[in-house]
Amino acid sequence: MAEYKMPSERPEWEDLKDRIKEHEGFRDTIYKDSLGKATIGYGHLITADDEYQEGHSYSSHLLEAQFNVDFDSSFMEAQELMEGYNLPPQAQEVIAEMVFQLGANGVSRFKNMWVALKEHDFVDAADEMLDSRWFTQTPERCEELSDRMASCNIT
Repeated sequence: MAEYKMPSERPEWEDLKDRIKEHEGFRDTIYKDSLGKATIGYGHLITADDEYQEGHSYSSHLLEAQFNVDFDSSFMEAQELMEGYNLPPQAQEVIAEMVFQLGANGVSRFKNMWVALKEHDFVDAADEMLDSRWFTQTPERCEELSDRMASCNIT
C-alpha cells in the first residue's frame, strides 16, 4: 500500500484539485487577479518571499509544484477550521476550495455559515455563502460552491 504524506499526493483529492484549477485558470506569467493582486500559475498570490518576476514565463512543471504547495497549505488550514464539525466529504471540499481562494482568515469570517455548519444545515450554510462580498467578487464560483454545499442535505 502506498503511503501519502501530503494532501496533494492523495488520489481522493484529485477531483477537488481539478475543480480548483478549473476555477483558478492558469497563466505562466504574473497577472492581476479579480482584486488586482499579483498572481501566477493556478491562483498563487505573489508574496514578498516569492522570486517570480514580472514579464517572465515560468514552466508548467514549476507552477504545478507551486499549486501543490498552495493546495497542501490551504487544505490543512481548512482542516483546522473544520475541526469538530464532522462535515461530510463534499462540504469539506467546498471549505477547502474556499480557503484556497479566500484564505483561512477570510473563510473564518463567514460567521453565520459556520453556525449553520455546526448544525449541519447545509442549505442555510449555502445561503450564507451567497450573502457575502465574495459573491460579488466571483459570483459564478460562489454559486457553484454554494450549490455543492446545499446538496449535502440530499441523501
